[in-house]
Amino acid sequence: MAFWIASSPHNHMQSETSAIMRLVIYAALPGILAQWYFFGWGNLIHISLAIITALVAEFTVLSLREKKITPQLFDGSAILTAVLIGISLPAIAPWWISVIGAAFAIIIVKQLYGGLGHNPFNPAMAAYVMLLISFPLQMTSWQPPLELMALPLSFLDTLSVIISGFTIDGYSVEQLRMHVDGFTMATPLDTVKTNLTLGLTVNESMENPVIGNNFGIGWEWINAGFLLGGLFLLAKKAINWATPFSFLTSLFVCSLVAFLLSQDSNASTMFHWFNGACMLGAFFILTDPVSGATSIKGRLIFGALAGFLVFIIRKYGGYPDAVAFSVLLCNMAAPLIDQYTRPRTYGHNITNNAPKNTGNE
Repeated sequence: MAFWIASSPHNHMQSETSAIMRLVIYAALPGILAQWYFFGWGNLIHISLAIITALVAEFTVLSLREKKITPQLFDGSAILTAVLIGISLPAIAPWWISVIGAAFAIIIVKQLYGGLGHNPFNPAMAAYVMLLISFPLQMTSWQPPLELMALPLSFLDTLSVIISGFTIDGYSVEQLRMHVDGFTMATPLDTVKTNLTLGLTVNESMENPVIGNNFGIGWEWINAGFLLGGLFLLAKKAINWATPFSFLTSLFVCSLVAFLLSQDSNASTMFHWFNGACMLGAFFILTDPVSGATSIKGRLIFGALAGFLVFIIRKYGGYPDAVAFSVLLCNMAAPLIDQYTRPRTYGHNITNNAPKNTGNE
């Protein structure tokens, strides 16, 4: 996320970029704390590794480009990108996943295109998709909530698993992913999607222990945390309302229509809202003004397209969450959306024709 852009006439915020970045990071804390409470220390460790890597990568590239290092290194953009990457990774993924992801986001997606404000894609989501495609095993090794794990997982055990692949007592990642009843667990979205391919109904899938009493143990509270942070950003006017509103509305409408047509093969609208990276994507990813649309009308279209893509990929695609893929696809579409929704320049007529010569000159 970077400095805020609006279509002309421009409304410049007085806050510096670094202050806005800090505000966004603070807003993400409720969701991060929920991750820690339900899934342990893993994401906090990955956030730390990603921040260190992002700062080193930023410093190295700025030095090679002979740019002013201090203002850009500490403007908060690299740290925010690293935080978003650390949030998105499986808690017990190996350490090099967050290192590669953060380095790719900063060096390739951000600095290769000219640095802050010039990247056509969201760096965190581009890095996530690269990792998911390149290392599918590590990126789909999701840890079950702590209350469902057959083995306890302390801070030192988590750190050991991330560094070496085994706990201090020698238990592997696969053993940690086991439920108390002895079967390997997945995320609520992945569980429902897999069960549908096996011929089970959504109602039968909801009996899985990972779902819990509502929409997914831990995941519902993580999304609630990011929703709370998103509302805080809206109240502070740090982000525009149009993109998250249209995204959530689009996903709500698509999932509601599908649910009404067939409740056996489609999850409820709230299940889609409070699982995966839905609220993180709505308020912290899609609102990136550099890689998104700039006008209000454009943002409404941008968010609606993202919500539609999330539902389609979740329903018919091979990846159960789909937020990262929908973000990148919408990033590609953003210039075209702007082309048809950008307000005309003040003082120019709609047809943009030059004044005709009246013969009086």
